Amino acid sequence: MRMQVDDLSDERVQALIMNHLESMALHSPPESRHALHFDGLRQPDVTFWSAWEGEELVGCGALKELGAAHGEIKSMKTDPRHVRKGVARQVLAHIIDVAKERGYTRLSLETGSMAAFAPARRLYESFGFTYCEPFAHYKHDPNSMFMTKEL
Repeated sequence: MRMQVDDLSDERVQALIMNHLESMALHSPPESRHALHFDGLRQPDVTFWSAWEGEELVGCGALKELGAAHGEIKSMKTDPRHVRKGVARQVLAHIIDVAKERGYTRLSLETGSMAAFAPARRLYESFGFTYCEPFAHYKHDPNSMFMTKEL
């Protein structure tokens, strides 16, 4: 799998982000949706990667800098045709590696508390993320769970 920094100009990447946003809308009320839209993913404090197998888009993920030593995982999404093939595991490993290279000492994330998000939570747990209090701008929300990992 090839990870590349992406400017979100490819229609396939845009479609995957739209699929991610639509999925969030199915499972989370509007006030509990924290997924970044295109403009948010293009901010200077966010690095967005697309994941490819040959010429086929298989997933994506992003890393938002919260401070000199703290990053946030954003926009983890596997193309629905490639679920259960290890794509998310490889994207997450890449984001963790980049966070370490940048000198971050902590990596955090917000995900949903509903059953639809259980596979994502299990993935993060398998990488050593633990549940924590809200961080950065987040507030307690029954629809959100917060996780963190010291690097």
